[in-house]
Amino acid sequence: MTGLVGAVLEAWDELRVHRVRVLLALVGVAVAVTAITGVTAAVTMLGQAMQEQNERDMGRDVTLSAWSTGPGGTQDAAALDATVDAVAARYDISYHSVESWVQLGVQGGTTEMLPDLMAVDPAYGTIMRTDVVAGRWFTDRDAEQLGPVLVANRAFLDEYAGGAAVAEHPQVRLLGETPVTATVVGELRARWPDEGPRALMLFDHLARWAPEQARADSYRFWVPPETATDLAAVLSRDLTAAGVPMQVDPPYDQPFVMDRALQWVVLGVGGFALLLGGLGLLNISLVTVRYRIREIGIRRSFGATGGRVFFGVLMESVVATTVAGVVGVVAAVAVVKNIPVEAVFGTALQDEPGFPFSAALTGMACAVAVGALAGLIPAVYAVRVKVIDAIRY
Repeated sequence: MTGLVGAVLEAWDELRVHRVRVLLALVGVAVAVTAITGVTAAVTMLGQAMQEQNERDMGRDVTLSAWSTGPGGTQDAAALDATVDAVAARYDISYHSVESWVQLGVQGGTTEMLPDLMAVDPAYGTIMRTDVVAGRWFTDRDAEQLGPVLVANRAFLDEYAGGAAVAEHPQVRLLGETPVTATVVGELRARWPDEGPRALMLFDHLARWAPEQARADSYRFWVPPETATDLAAVLSRDLTAAGVPMQVDPPYDQPFVMDRALQWVVLGVGGFALLLGGLGLLNISLVTVRYRIREIGIRRSFGATGGRVFFGVLMESVVATTVAGVVGVVAAVAVVKNIPVEAVFGTALQDEPGFPFSAALTGMACAVAVGALAGLIPAVYAVRVKVIDAIRY
């Protein structure tokens, strides 16, 4: 251990003496490590962004979908929903939600088209990663409100609420058999440009104020992956036995396929830059060894072994590229942490991943490997020089 520490300190002292010679080569190594580490981390963030987008469409992994396969006996929609809640509670399913498409007119605006309106439960926002850019999502206490509440997109607010902001608590009139005034409490993020008016409301409110529109025909259950297959069969059986004939689709694999072409291109460019930096360091190390050939011969004459000389020369390159690697990793962390995620990936990340430790390890491993390769030839050259020739050099 003492020999290793001594070799590292000796290599550091030699680098300080020849710092001007190695600086330019190390700049290339540091830049290459920054590119490799940054791309590896950025790919992780891109994967998270694509995964979240997929979950906004299909539900979290694993989300089971249940569909009505027949009439639910004499139970009304509210009673059917309560039966489903009881079955979900029996199996400790914390997140499940009804999906009920609603055809209700909205007073205001100039369009005659009905808005895209759906009734859900508060858990729907978690299951489908619903983005609320202003205001808030539904809570369990909203079911006790004296009037229905909505979460709508900007197009809905512009069309039916005069473009009011959510902070102004805009109200709209829902037109059913019993018209009722609803308050918009949250603004949804648009799913695509030019999205039409869209709003969500609580199923409890729909069953209370527009029971003729309430249909508990489909549900989503967010369940643990390891029990998803068994729960799909059990839920179908228990719901049917409880008078709610539903088919729960078994879980399906959500293949996450990401085009890694860009990653490999950037990694290739970074690797090429790293190779060029290593070649520059190799040339500088060879020149430095030739200048120090007399010093090496004197050390050998005083008993320094070939292994010690080899290791000392090799460590000079390794220490140099390790320092450059640390600088490159720090620069990559600074760059990745300041990436405008929403602008780059097209959406904000709800669960933004931390800087992956594997990316830092990859960058440092590349830097150390290049240092070892760049120092190998000079180290072999230094060992093969005969002592008497080195002293007379």
